[in-house]
Amino acid sequence: MAVLAVTDKNGKKTESIELPDAIFNPKINTKVIHQAVVMYQASLREGNASTKERADVSGGGRKPYRQKGTGRARAGSSRSPLWRGGGTTFGPHPRDFSYTLPKKIRTAALRESLNVKYQDNNILCVEDLNEALNKTKEFAGILKNLNLNGKILAILDGSDPAIQRVSQNIARLSLMRSQDVNAYDVMRCKKILVSRSAITNLITRVETKQVKTENKE
Repeated sequence: MAVLAVTDKNGKKTESIELPDAIFNPKINTKVIHQAVVMYQASLREGNASTKERADVSGGGRKPYRQKGTGRARAGSSRSPLWRGGGTTFGPHPRDFSYTLPKKIRTAALRESLNVKYQDNNILCVEDLNEALNKTKEFAGILKNLNLNGKILAILDGSDPAIQRVSQNIARLSLMRSQDVNAYDVMRCKKILVSRSAITNLITRVETKQVKTENKE
């Protein structure tokens, strides 16, 4: 049985929660993670690269020189892609790189990415931070007590809403809701900080629903 320790804001262990073995186990499907991460990265591409074809380059309406008798190759426009200053052949144009994977694959990718972080001991669960925080340094002090460094993804469902404000100026920290997190968000951060409520919500999101069938005699 997979077990995750729960600590308070000072880093002291208060309890342990059992995690479903169907989700948190040594067997990791890296292929589905790769598919999802590539999809999310593709959706972030702006696709603004643009080049001009020969019809888009100004000028070139006059024939550069006569057709015959010069010893040179025939040319009808100085804006040909063969000429300096001419158009570009098969150059990039603005496009949308985004595409969508089936929901089951996206859910499976989130499940496997959480499993990767658990197997690497990079998930830290804390009790819900219900106390009101007024200063950024108060939340930064909590992160210091928890010995968190590097790029951090904080999923703190059930905590005081003021955390959204006091965490904005902390470098390399991303605060998200459990319902908005995807596999790319998990994999791009080194540490995952989750509240007691958030880990429950995440497990509910990625838990595989099995349909029970009865044998009829």
